[in-house]
Amino acid sequence: MDGAEQAQAYAEADFSASDEAMVERIAVCFGSQLGERIIDLGCGPGNITFRLASRYPSSQVVGVDGSGAMLAIAIARQDQQKQQQPQLGSLLSGVVSFEQALLPSLQLKGGYDAVVSNSLLHHLHDPQVLWSTLRQLAAPGAAVYIKDLRRPADQAALDRLVATHAAGAPPVLQHDYRHSLRAAFTVQEVEDQLRQAGLEQLLVGAVEDRYLEVIGRFSPSE
Repeated sequence: MDGAEQAQAYAEADFSASDEAMVERIAVCFGSQLGERIIDLGCGPGNITFRLASRYPSSQVVGVDGSGAMLAIAIARQDQQKQQQPQLGSLLSGVVSFEQALLPSLQLKGGYDAVVSNSLLHHLHDPQVLWSTLRQLAAPGAAVYIKDLRRPADQAALDRLVATHAAGAPPVLQHDYRHSLRAAFTVQEVEDQLRQAGLEQLLVGAVEDRYLEVIGRFSPSE
Protein backbone atom coordinates (compact mmCIF):
# COMPACT_ATOMS: atom_id res chain seq x y z
CA MET A 1 0.00 0.00 0.00
CA ASP A 2 2.12 2.85 -1.28
CA GLY A 3 -0.69 5.42 -1.50
CA ALA A 4 -1.27 7.79 1.40
CA GLU A 5 -5.05 7.27 1.21
CA GLN A 6 -4.72 3.50 1.42
CA ALA A 7 -2.18 3.71 4.21
CA GLN A 8 -4.33 6.07 6.25
CA ALA A 9 -7.47 3.96 5.75
CA TYR A 10 -5.59 0.87 6.88
CA ALA A 11 -4.10 2.67 9.87
CA GLU A 12 -7.51 3.95 10.97
CA ALA A 13 -9.21 0.55 10.68
CA ASP A 14 -9.67 -1.40 13.89
CA PHE A 15 -7.58 -4.57 13.67
CA SER A 16 -6.88 -4.57 17.40
CA ALA A 17 -8.61 -7.88 18.14
CA SER A 18 -6.82 -9.85 15.42
CA ASP A 19 -3.51 -8.08 16.10
CA GLU A 20 -3.67 -8.84 19.80
CA ALA A 21 -4.71 -12.43 19.07
CA MET A 22 -1.63 -12.86 16.89
CA VAL A 23 0.75 -11.63 19.59
CA GLU A 24 -1.00 -13.83 22.14
CA ARG A 25 -0.58 -16.77 19.79
CA ILE A 26 3.14 -16.08 19.48
CA ALA A 27 3.43 -16.02 23.27
CA VAL A 28 1.58 -19.33 23.54
CA CYS A 29 3.83 -20.94 20.92
CA PHE A 30 7.18 -19.58 22.07
CA GLY A 31 6.81 -18.45 25.66
CA SER A 32 7.68 -15.26 27.50
CA GLN A 33 11.00 -14.65 25.74
CA LEU A 34 11.75 -14.32 22.01
CA GLY A 35 15.39 -13.32 22.30
CA GLU A 36 17.24 -10.05 21.96
CA ARG A 37 16.24 -9.19 18.38
CA ILE A 38 12.83 -9.50 16.69
CA ILE A 39 11.99 -8.44 13.14
CA ASP A 40 8.45 -7.75 11.89
CA LEU A 41 8.33 -8.04 8.09
CA GLY A 42 5.67 -6.03 6.29
CA CYS A 43 4.99 -4.10 9.48
CA GLY A 44 2.70 -1.47 7.91
CA PRO A 45 1.81 1.23 10.46
CA GLY A 46 3.38 -0.79 13.28
CA ASN A 47 0.33 -2.54 14.71
CA ILE A 48 2.17 -5.77 15.46
CA THR A 49 5.57 -4.11 15.99
CA PHE A 50 4.37 -2.04 18.94
CA ARG A 51 2.51 -4.97 20.47
CA LEU A 52 5.60 -7.15 20.23
CA ALA A 53 7.65 -4.44 21.94
CA SER A 54 5.07 -4.23 24.72
CA ARG A 55 4.95 -8.01 25.19
CA TYR A 56 8.74 -8.45 24.95
CA PRO A 57 10.21 -5.24 26.47
CA SER A 58 13.70 -6.71 26.76
CA SER A 59 13.86 -7.32 22.99
CA GLN A 60 14.86 -4.93 20.20
CA VAL A 61 11.99 -4.94 17.68
CA VAL A 62 12.56 -3.80 14.10
CA GLY A 63 9.63 -3.14 11.78
CA VAL A 64 10.34 -3.36 8.06
CA ASP A 65 8.04 -2.24 5.25
CA GLY A 66 8.41 -1.17 1.64
CA SER A 67 5.84 1.62 1.92
CA GLY A 68 7.08 5.02 3.01
CA ALA A 69 3.49 6.10 3.66
CA MET A 70 2.95 3.22 6.08
CA LEU A 71 6.23 3.83 7.90
CA ALA A 72 5.46 7.54 8.22
CA ILE A 73 2.34 6.60 10.17
CA ALA A 74 4.28 4.13 12.31
CA ILE A 75 6.93 6.72 13.18
CA ALA A 76 4.26 9.33 13.92
CA ARG A 77 2.62 6.87 16.30
CA GLN A 78 5.95 6.29 18.01
CA ASP A 79 6.51 10.03 18.38
CA GLN A 80 3.01 10.43 19.80
CA GLN A 81 3.70 7.74 22.39
CA LYS A 82 6.86 9.57 23.44
CA GLN A 83 4.97 12.85 23.80
CA GLN A 84 2.19 11.26 25.83
CA GLN A 85 4.63 9.35 28.03
CA PRO A 86 7.89 11.35 28.00
CA GLN A 87 9.36 9.21 30.75
CA LEU A 88 9.27 6.30 28.30
CA GLY A 89 10.72 8.23 25.35
CA SER A 90 14.24 6.83 25.48
CA LEU A 91 12.88 3.34 26.16
CA LEU A 92 10.61 3.48 23.12
CA SER A 93 13.48 4.68 20.94
CA GLY A 94 15.61 1.79 22.08
CA VAL A 95 13.02 -0.96 21.83
CA VAL A 96 11.35 -0.12 18.50
CA SER A 97 12.86 1.03 15.22
CA PHE A 98 11.63 1.07 11.63
CA GLU A 99 13.38 0.50 8.33
CA GLN A 100 12.13 0.94 4.77
CA ALA A 101 13.09 -1.91 2.45
CA LEU A 102 11.55 -3.75 -0.48
CA LEU A 103 12.07 -7.51 -0.32
CA PRO A 104 14.38 -9.05 -1.28
CA SER A 105 16.84 -6.61 0.26
CA LEU A 106 20.53 -7.07 0.90
CA GLN A 107 20.49 -4.05 3.22
CA LEU A 108 18.77 -6.11 5.92
CA LYS A 109 21.24 -7.80 8.21
CA GLY A 110 20.59 -11.22 9.71
CA GLY A 111 20.92 -12.81 13.12
CA TYR A 112 17.37 -12.25 14.40
CA ASP A 113 16.07 -14.41 17.23
CA ALA A 114 12.51 -14.17 15.93
CA VAL A 115 11.02 -13.46 12.50
CA VAL A 116 7.36 -12.41 12.44
CA SER A 117 5.10 -11.37 9.57
CA ASN A 118 1.42 -10.55 9.30
CA SER A 119 -0.39 -10.43 5.93
CA LEU A 120 2.70 -9.94 3.80
CA LEU A 121 2.90 -13.21 1.87
CA HIS A 122 -0.08 -12.61 -0.43
CA HIS A 123 1.32 -9.20 -1.46
CA LEU A 124 4.47 -10.72 -2.95
CA HIS A 125 4.60 -11.54 -6.65
CA ASP A 126 6.96 -14.42 -5.84
CA PRO A 127 6.27 -16.10 -2.48
CA GLN A 128 9.81 -17.46 -2.37
CA VAL A 129 10.93 -13.90 -1.66
CA LEU A 130 9.54 -14.25 1.88
CA TRP A 131 11.11 -17.65 2.49
CA SER A 132 14.51 -16.60 1.14
CA THR A 133 14.32 -13.47 3.33
CA LEU A 134 13.55 -15.68 6.30
CA ARG A 135 16.71 -17.67 5.58
CA GLN A 136 18.67 -14.43 5.26
CA LEU A 137 17.49 -12.91 8.53
CA ALA A 138 16.84 -15.76 10.98
CA ALA A 139 19.51 -17.01 13.35
CA PRO A 140 19.68 -20.78 13.84
CA GLY A 141 16.84 -21.78 16.16
CA ALA A 142 14.97 -18.51 15.61
CA ALA A 143 11.26 -18.46 16.35
CA VAL A 144 9.18 -18.10 13.18
CA TYR A 145 5.56 -16.98 13.08
CA ILE A 146 3.95 -16.01 9.78
CA LYS A 147 0.23 -15.26 9.53
CA ASP A 148 -1.62 -14.54 6.32
CA LEU A 149 -4.97 -14.75 4.63
CA ARG A 150 -6.08 -18.11 3.24
CA ARG A 151 -7.67 -18.16 -0.20
CA PRO A 152 -11.37 -19.16 -0.06
CA ALA A 153 -12.57 -22.16 -2.03
CA ASP A 154 -14.81 -20.24 -4.43
CA GLN A 155 -16.41 -16.88 -5.19
CA ALA A 156 -19.37 -17.53 -2.89
CA ALA A 157 -17.04 -18.17 0.02
CA LEU A 158 -15.08 -15.02 -0.81
CA ASP A 159 -18.27 -12.95 -0.87
CA ARG A 160 -19.27 -14.36 2.54
CA LEU A 161 -15.92 -13.39 4.03
CA VAL A 162 -16.16 -9.84 2.70
CA ALA A 163 -19.73 -9.52 4.00
CA THR A 164 -18.72 -10.91 7.39
CA HIS A 165 -15.45 -9.10 7.98
CA ALA A 166 -15.43 -5.96 5.82
CA ALA A 167 -19.04 -4.89 5.37
CA GLY A 168 -18.56 -1.66 7.32
CA ALA A 169 -15.08 -0.88 6.02
CA PRO A 170 -14.34 2.04 3.67
CA PRO A 171 -14.62 1.14 -0.04
CA VAL A 172 -10.85 1.24 -0.52
CA LEU A 173 -10.40 -1.40 2.19
CA GLN A 174 -13.24 -3.56 0.86
CA HIS A 175 -11.61 -3.50 -2.57
CA ASP A 176 -8.21 -4.37 -1.11
CA TYR A 177 -9.70 -7.13 1.02
CA ARG A 178 -11.32 -8.80 -2.00
CA HIS A 179 -8.09 -8.52 -3.95
CA SER A 180 -6.08 -9.90 -1.03
CA LEU A 181 -8.35 -12.92 -0.59
CA ARG A 182 -8.01 -13.75 -4.28
CA ALA A 183 -4.22 -13.37 -4.09
CA ALA A 184 -3.83 -15.45 -0.94
CA PHE A 185 -2.57 -19.04 -0.85
CA THR A 186 -3.99 -22.30 0.44
CA VAL A 187 -2.36 -24.35 3.18
CA GLN A 188 -1.21 -26.90 0.59
CA GLU A 189 0.35 -24.21 -1.57
CA VAL A 190 2.31 -22.80 1.37
CA GLU A 191 3.47 -26.28 2.33
CA ASP A 192 4.74 -26.69 -1.24
CA GLN A 193 6.52 -23.34 -1.02
CA LEU A 194 8.26 -24.39 2.20
CA ARG A 195 9.40 -27.67 0.68
CA GLN A 196 10.83 -25.79 -2.26
CA ALA A 197 12.64 -23.45 0.13
CA GLY A 198 13.99 -26.29 2.28
CA LEU A 199 11.93 -25.15 5.26
CA GLU A 200 9.93 -28.32 5.86
CA GLN A 201 10.52 -27.98 9.60
CA LEU A 202 7.95 -25.18 9.68
CA LEU A 203 4.33 -26.24 10.18
CA VAL A 204 1.38 -24.77 8.28
CA GLY A 205 -2.18 -24.78 9.59
CA ALA A 206 -5.58 -23.21 8.95
CA VAL A 207 -6.77 -20.64 11.49
CA GLU A 208 -10.38 -19.47 11.88
CA ASP A 209 -12.34 -18.97 8.67
CA ARG A 210 -9.78 -17.00 6.65
CA TYR A 211 -6.22 -17.28 7.93
CA LEU A 212 -3.28 -19.63 7.83
CA GLU A 213 -0.21 -19.64 10.03
CA VAL A 214 3.35 -20.88 9.67
CA ILE A 215 5.05 -21.80 12.96
CA GLY A 216 8.34 -23.30 13.98
CA ARG A 217 12.02 -22.86 14.65
CA PHE A 218 14.40 -22.03 11.85
CA SER A 219 16.89 -24.77 11.15
CA PRO A 220 19.25 -23.91 8.27
CA SER A 221 19.83 -26.77 5.89
CA GLU A 222 23.33 -27.95 5.11
